[in-house]
Amino acid sequence: MNEDLIFGLYIFALAGFVGYQVISRVPALLHTPLMSGTNAISGISLVGSLVLAGSKHDTLSTVLGFVAVTSATINVVGGFMITDRMLRMFKKGPGGAK
Repeated sequence: MNEDLIFGLYIFALAGFVGYQVISRVPALLHTPLMSGTNAISGISLVGSLVLAGSKHDTLSTVLGFVAVTSATINVVGGFMITDRMLRMFKKGPGGAK
Protein backbone atom coordinates (compact mmCIF):
# COMPACT_ATOMS: atom_id res chain seq x y z
CA MET A 1 0.00 0.00 0.00
CA ASN A 2 0.96 3.58 -0.40
CA GLU A 3 2.83 4.93 2.64
CA ASP A 4 0.89 8.22 2.53
CA LEU A 5 -2.41 6.32 2.69
CA ILE A 6 -1.26 4.29 5.70
CA PHE A 7 -0.06 7.46 7.43
CA GLY A 8 -3.39 9.19 6.69
CA LEU A 9 -5.37 6.24 8.06
CA TYR A 10 -3.18 6.23 11.18
CA ILE A 11 -3.86 9.94 11.77
CA PHE A 12 -7.60 9.41 11.15
CA ALA A 13 -7.79 6.55 13.67
CA LEU A 14 -5.79 8.48 16.24
CA ALA A 15 -7.98 11.58 15.81
CA GLY A 16 -11.12 9.47 16.17
CA PHE A 17 -9.84 7.90 19.39
CA VAL A 18 -8.77 11.22 20.90
CA GLY A 19 -12.05 12.87 19.86
CA TYR A 20 -14.08 10.12 21.49
CA GLN A 21 -12.06 10.37 24.70
CA VAL A 22 -12.46 14.15 24.86
CA ILE A 23 -16.20 14.21 24.13
CA SER A 24 -17.04 11.36 26.50
CA ARG A 25 -15.64 13.36 29.43
CA VAL A 26 -17.68 16.55 28.83
CA PRO A 27 -20.17 17.30 31.65
CA ALA A 28 -23.85 17.63 30.68
CA LEU A 29 -23.83 21.34 31.57
CA LEU A 30 -21.33 22.10 28.80
CA HIS A 31 -23.06 20.24 25.97
CA THR A 32 -24.93 23.31 24.61
CA PRO A 33 -21.84 25.56 24.32
CA LEU A 34 -19.84 22.65 22.93
CA MET A 35 -22.52 21.96 20.32
CA SER A 36 -22.49 25.62 19.24
CA GLY A 37 -18.73 25.55 18.80
CA THR A 38 -18.96 22.29 16.89
CA ASN A 39 -21.56 23.80 14.55
CA ALA A 40 -19.15 26.62 13.73
CA ILE A 41 -16.41 24.12 12.90
CA SER A 42 -18.86 22.10 10.79
CA GLY A 43 -19.76 25.26 8.90
CA ILE A 44 -16.09 25.75 8.05
CA SER A 45 -15.83 22.14 6.85
CA LEU A 46 -18.95 22.71 4.75
CA VAL A 47 -17.24 25.58 2.95
CA GLY A 48 -14.14 23.43 2.38
CA SER A 49 -16.23 20.57 1.02
CA LEU A 50 -18.01 22.94 -1.35
CA VAL A 51 -14.63 24.03 -2.69
CA LEU A 52 -13.59 20.39 -3.13
CA ALA A 53 -16.83 19.45 -4.87
CA GLY A 54 -16.55 22.37 -7.27
CA SER A 55 -12.86 22.02 -8.09
CA LYS A 56 -13.44 19.48 -10.91
CA HIS A 57 -10.04 17.82 -10.63
CA ASP A 58 -11.44 14.39 -11.43
CA THR A 59 -14.57 12.34 -10.87
CA LEU A 60 -13.39 10.89 -7.55
CA SER A 61 -12.77 14.34 -6.02
CA THR A 62 -16.20 15.51 -7.19
CA VAL A 63 -17.95 12.45 -5.69
CA LEU A 64 -16.02 12.73 -2.42
CA GLY A 65 -16.80 16.46 -2.35
CA PHE A 66 -20.50 15.71 -2.78
CA VAL A 67 -20.40 13.18 0.06
CA ALA A 68 -18.56 15.73 2.23
CA VAL A 69 -21.09 18.46 1.43
CA THR A 70 -23.99 16.15 2.26
CA SER A 71 -22.42 14.96 5.52
CA ALA A 72 -21.43 18.45 6.67
CA THR A 73 -24.89 19.83 5.84
CA ILE A 74 -26.61 17.10 7.85
CA ASN A 75 -24.20 17.75 10.72
CA VAL A 76 -24.79 21.52 10.73
CA VAL A 77 -28.59 21.31 10.45
CA GLY A 78 -28.85 18.56 13.06
CA GLY A 79 -26.54 20.44 15.41
CA PHE A 80 -28.56 23.63 15.20
CA MET A 81 -31.80 21.69 15.76
CA ILE A 82 -30.38 20.05 18.88
CA THR A 83 -28.95 23.34 20.17
CA ASP A 84 -32.29 25.08 19.64
CA ARG A 85 -34.12 22.29 21.45
CA MET A 86 -31.71 22.46 24.38
CA LEU A 87 -31.99 26.25 24.62
CA ARG A 88 -35.80 26.05 24.61
CA MET A 89 -35.56 23.97 27.78
CA PHE A 90 -34.14 27.00 29.62
CA LYS A 91 -36.75 29.56 28.44
CA LYS A 92 -39.35 30.79 30.83
CA GLY A 93 -42.78 29.30 30.30
CA PRO A 94 -46.13 31.15 30.55
CA GLY A 95 -46.19 30.62 34.31
CA GLY A 96 -42.70 32.02 34.96
CA ALA A 97 -39.47 30.13 35.41
CA LYS A 98 -39.54 26.34 35.34
